[in-house]
Amino acid sequence: MSGAGTRVGVGTLFRYDGETVEVVEMAATTSGNEVVLKDGRGRLLRLSLKELLFSDRAAVIPEQAGPAADDAEEIASVVLGQLHEDERRKILDRAEHVREVLTGYRSGGQERAREGEPRPEYMPDRPLEAKYASKAAELGVTPRSVKRWVAAFRANGEAGLAPKKGSVGKPGVSADDRWVETALEVMVEHTRESKPSRTMVIERTRARVIARFGPGVVPQPSRTTAFRLLAELEERHPLFRLSTKRNRDIADRPEGPYGKLRPTRPGEYLLMDTTRLDVFAFDPLTLRWVQAELTVAMDWYTRCITGVRLTPVSTKAVDVSAVLYQSFRPRPAGRDWPQHAVWPEHGIPRTVLVDGEGATGPGLASPPLVPETLVIDHGKVYVSEHLTSVCRRMGISIQPARLRTGRDKGPVERFFRTLREGLLQVLPGYKGPDVHSRGESPEDDAFFFLDELEAIIREWTAAVYHCRSHSSLVDPGLPGLRMSPAAMFEHGMARAGYIEVPRDRNLAFEFLRTKWRTIQHYGVEIDRRRYRGPGLPDPGIRSPYDGPVKNGWPFQVDPDDITRIYFRDPSTRAWHTLTWEHAPAAQMPLSEDALVFARKLAASKYRYPDDRLAVADLLKRWNLGLGTTLAERRMALRLSREQAAIELPPVEEPEAAFLPSVRRALGHDARPSEPAPPEPAVEMGDDDEDEEVIDVDDFYADALGDV
Repeated sequence: MSGAGTRVGVGTLFRYDGETVEVVEMAATTSGNEVVLKDGRGRLLRLSLKELLFSDRAAVIPEQAGPAADDAEEIASVVLGQLHEDERRKILDRAEHVREVLTGYRSGGQERAREGEPRPEYMPDRPLEAKYASKAAELGVTPRSVKRWVAAFRANGEAGLAPKKGSVGKPGVSADDRWVETALEVMVEHTRESKPSRTMVIERTRARVIARFGPGVVPQPSRTTAFRLLAELEERHPLFRLSTKRNRDIADRPEGPYGKLRPTRPGEYLLMDTTRLDVFAFDPLTLRWVQAELTVAMDWYTRCITGVRLTPVSTKAVDVSAVLYQSFRPRPAGRDWPQHAVWPEHGIPRTVLVDGEGATGPGLASPPLVPETLVIDHGKVYVSEHLTSVCRRMGISIQPARLRTGRDKGPVERFFRTLREGLLQVLPGYKGPDVHSRGESPEDDAFFFLDELEAIIREWTAAVYHCRSHSSLVDPGLPGLRMSPAAMFEHGMARAGYIEVPRDRNLAFEFLRTKWRTIQHYGVEIDRRRYRGPGLPDPGIRSPYDGPVKNGWPFQVDPDDITRIYFRDPSTRAWHTLTWEHAPAAQMPLSEDALVFARKLAASKYRYPDDRLAVADLLKRWNLGLGTTLAERRMALRLSREQAAIELPPVEEPEAAFLPSVRRALGHDARPSEPAPPEPAVEMGDDDEDEEVIDVDDFYADALGDV
């Protein structure tokens, strides 16, 4: 049996830099063994033996045949690893019989001889042919089979006795390679198209094979065989089993190895994305169920959610800027949030505080971070002039993801799935991720308002998501330790030693929408609303700005709170707040939609209405409980909980958060010791009789007409 070794000495041939050389001399020196090589043209070359044996430039040319790394046979561990337990026992038993034929002992040596060995018919001095005949008679096989076992055992040991498996790299079903490659070509062509049937792919493959190679040249597989071939090709290029969207995503995977950004500290990369939620919500103005869009900002290093914004139907650039601003100035935590979900006011984790009492007061919903790089997609709201100008001003780099490549923002995409599976699917109005998962009428259960749904998502993120360990949050020094986003934030602070914080609180106004207006003697008028306040220039002063309005000045407007606007004096660069003349009548934040609704109500009652009468009358009807339509009652509820996108005052926890399903999703107990909240009483006016019963369905049917 030829071994794996070969002789190296004078006369041994090597292949060195593509040429055949011969060893003509070997010498031992103080620096090690050296050899002298001679090539085909008689030139001599002196090398160290170490260089000759271990360099990639040289390879020995063996004199005799033997095992090589490029042999067609698989290695022994691969061959034996494919065997089942019964096959393995059979192979080991057959190897014992072969060793008994060769040595007389089943163990292969006299040192571990069993009782009665060697048997007379397998004595070492007997001829091999006689041993072959004895073993064949013992096992009930032919002597030729025994000879074949012995040859295979001498060549490859026990692995040589294993049964031959199917050929590697070819389909398990036998078919012409040209037909298989053509079928795969047809499947690839349907990647961007609607999902075809297997029968159509088979027919197109047959037609293309005949047109390409001629009739009768390539054997056509039967229908059953063709279906089996397509099932095997499905593993190489999915087309039939998964959804078409998933098949396109698999086809778009990069051919090379995946690369990724590797953040080293909190705030280095901030991921932002918008998705349409799988839960219906109520629009308080139209009383129709709407689809809400959620925009979030996630710190890549910690996976902490630093900003959340829920909008109906369409997200605007100002909403994205509001989410980005929440990373600078987080919103305050809810009134009844658990202690572990609240961040201290300055955003430093509680475990690294020197003064432990600093974490007992009201805290924040997320840690404040100033991002260094913003990773976004190519949506219009993310590449808008508003967002890019704000990022340039703040010194934030923008790194767009590749087109239609969601994996570039993998962590935030995974958060959307975690949100759906951990919270949204237990809420009323859940419709599923696609039409195949949709219920019969999920919109019939949708009674959450947008602000309620946003408050629930914020609390779930702080109380559950930030405190639950993630498989992707690991420390390379402790690969078995799984950390939560909150723990990863502490790890990042200990690693980096600092966090980036905003240098000026007034930077908030730069995230608001800018409107150009002239200054009159009565103040500033925006959409028929008049504002005045200290710091406003005199009407006769010419504007230094060359804006879209002649002699116009820029004012920052928050669409969620129109009771005030903001103005910066161009000479002193100080910010001033201008108040709406009817703001005292509102006594709460008032949005543009609510004002439009109030004007409609006033127009139906007064001959010459104005905003003061409209707002006062609207609030009077709501405060006295005289609203006669469900639309008015829903609007009152919304205004009582109105929250500005930029200014973030403390908010009351909505009643929806006390629902059992919501509390379970948020990780709260069912509060067995507390009595259940009383059922809300039906709102009545002073002129309602006790026996009157308000039918909610009738209110809903007439709501849109009253509006």
